[in-house]
Amino acid sequence: MTIRNVDGFHARPCSAFVHMASRFRSEIFLQRDDVEVNGKSLLGVMMLAAETGAELIVRADGPDEEEAIAALIQLAEDRFGQE
Repeated sequence: MTIRNVDGFHARPCSAFVHMASRFRSEIFLQRDDVEVNGKSLLGVMMLAAETGAELIVRADGPDEEEAIAALIQLAEDRFGQE
């Protein structure tokens, strides 16, 4: 997914990501470069410090993994409900 909102992946977008990720039973992972974090951990997701234009990889493992990935990518496309 690409971070498209003007202020990057700051506290509110990270919180929105974690909130949505937590709705799924699958394990969710978010990766930037060689760092992978638990997508359901606010501190982990914020640690990625992704600026506007950053490319992140969303990975899921579990019974609803495809639905989870699609929803999280759409959330990023919608700029995490901002702007």
